[in-house]
Amino acid sequence: MSDLRKVSIDGKVVEVPAAMTLIQACEVAGIEVPRFCYHERLTIAGNCRMCLVEVKGGPPKPSASCAMQVKDLRPGPEGAPPEVYTNTPMVKKAREGVMEFLLINHPLDCPICDQGGECDLQDQAMAYGVDFSRYREPKRAAEDLNLGPLVETHMTRCISCTRCVRFTTEVAGITQMGQTGRGEDSEITSYLNQTLDSNMQGNIIDLCPVGALVSKPYAFTARPWELTKTESIDVMDALGSNIRVDTKGREVMRILPRNHDGVNEEWISDKSRFVWDGLRRQRLDTPYIRENGKLCRASWGEALAAAAVAIKGRKVAGLVGDLVPVEAAFALKQLIEGQGGHVECRTDGAKLPIGNRAAYVGTARIEDIDSATMIQLIGTNPRNEAPVLNARIRKAWLRGATVGLIGPAADLTYDVTHVGTDRAALAMVAGITVSEETQAKPTLVIVGQGALTEADGEAVLAHAMAIAENSNSGLLVLHTAASRVGAMDVGAVTEGGLAAALAGAEVVYNLGADEVEIAPGAFVIYQGSHGDRGAHRADIILPAAAWTEENGLFVNTEGRPQLAMRAGFAPGEAKENWAILRALSGELGAPLPYASLVQLRQALVAAHPHLGEIDEVADNTGPALPLGALGQADFRYGVRDFYLTNPIARASALMAELSANAQARGRSRLAAE
Repeated sequence: MSDLRKVSIDGKVVEVPAAMTLIQACEVAGIEVPRFCYHERLTIAGNCRMCLVEVKGGPPKPSASCAMQVKDLRPGPEGAPPEVYTNTPMVKKAREGVMEFLLINHPLDCPICDQGGECDLQDQAMAYGVDFSRYREPKRAAEDLNLGPLVETHMTRCISCTRCVRFTTEVAGITQMGQTGRGEDSEITSYLNQTLDSNMQGNIIDLCPVGALVSKPYAFTARPWELTKTESIDVMDALGSNIRVDTKGREVMRILPRNHDGVNEEWISDKSRFVWDGLRRQRLDTPYIRENGKLCRASWGEALAAAAVAIKGRKVAGLVGDLVPVEAAFALKQLIEGQGGHVECRTDGAKLPIGNRAAYVGTARIEDIDSATMIQLIGTNPRNEAPVLNARIRKAWLRGATVGLIGPAADLTYDVTHVGTDRAALAMVAGITVSEETQAKPTLVIVGQGALTEADGEAVLAHAMAIAENSNSGLLVLHTAASRVGAMDVGAVTEGGLAAALAGAEVVYNLGADEVEIAPGAFVIYQGSHGDRGAHRADIILPAAAWTEENGLFVNTEGRPQLAMRAGFAPGEAKENWAILRALSGELGAPLPYASLVQLRQALVAAHPHLGEIDEVADNTGPALPLGALGQADFRYGVRDFYLTNPIARASALMAELSANAQARGRSRLAAE
């Protein structure tokens, strides 16, 4: 524990670490100090001066509490704790003066500002400002920036807190934003008018304390007080980021991050934040049956009866897609295996071993990245596969961690030691003898799905586990599908993988698996939310709810069960996933033994108790895998196009635009350009 000091804040004595800043000590004491530039996850700028406090025995002027540490305070007489005051006349006058200066050039356009109702400047002007202004001169104006299709700018409102500059530079790892000029000529701008090249840029919208940076897709569509707010879980990757879904009527209007220090801190990726327009397009809202080569609308009764007729007495296989909640995977497994069939969730061909949780989840937690001194990446590009986790690796790198990469060279926003691109590099690292000194340090091995989908995937995983064991490291298997770990936990797998599950199958029950090609010949029943690849191949379509439209359990890449809550209702006649499977089981004459989601979850937790430990990460155990023979090929990454990885993202016009922009940036330009 670091050195502790006592400090008196408004007469309340608290004991805090000496390195803590006064603004943090005030929070420990439960006293609010206003601020604009200070943010606990960014470096200290100290330039808004709103957090001024009075230090007794200090200088005869207010002090910026974000830039002064507790250890800088002088003790009182006879060693009494130093005294800090946040509510004296000096502090009140100083804050009113700062607020008056901030509002000199602010346009005061609250009625048309998208930030209205959740604006820090608005709130603090009411709480700490004055009801008049002595400024009569013309106001300064600034040109708006073009940062791309996500962030809309109104730079006349900017108060130069520099939060956006610090976030893009420190967390996102790009250098396209900065501040130029001095005095009243200072302004936040982008380098050579570039648009932002980051898949985490949307976070600067949340960070901006005024209306200078707002969401371009959400602009002028709703006010905060009109929205119903639902706490949920993101499924665009397997990180399980905590989010808040804001709805207006039946429509999802925006998605915002929630703080969870163990998972996503308070950031989310741009795909997680802006994919909501894909929930409105290409939706399946009524059942279909293929007749004479064409899909025709049908009633639920007709569709379920046709599906039951197709399944009875035939060899059936079930596929679990990437966005399926655990309850639906559990119900599908019981339904299909009750008909003598096989179920498979590893639709990308990943060689994840059955029943060995230490191998298909790993032994580390996401937050172990923070303290790691060495991180070895194997066949993974976390910038595309889990951008928020990549930002966490960057934070560890900034603190001095070394990052090694086995796989194709990539810009990960931090320096890496590129060991090699092929299996030979992996074998070389696995054969290194690690010193006891290195073994004593906290280290981490992260292996991606791209490394596990080849024919020698199990051997790659075995070598990754051997590296982790030799170096006493934690192992993290970085999944790309939100449903994968939960489906593996409930045993929705077949010995031999996807090929074995589909071998000889006459009927394929496709539960939202849009990333797999099903060979001609089989009769396909598709249950999902969007008219994507799976629906085009289907003979019967059963419309289902998307993840924001039903309550569901998801297990993230580290094995943490979390609950996604229903924020709205599915369109048309679409039903919840588990309910469709329960209804179909009745048609088959073998009804599943639960009539409600509560009963289903009780059966699920009875069969797999760790899934009832919500937001808890179990200690994973399992035997080491035998070191099989590695191939010769280079590693390939699991995600090729970050913005178009699932049917919801492919239905989004905004994701299509972002994908096209990213590809255009990736093309090398000619010298004449």
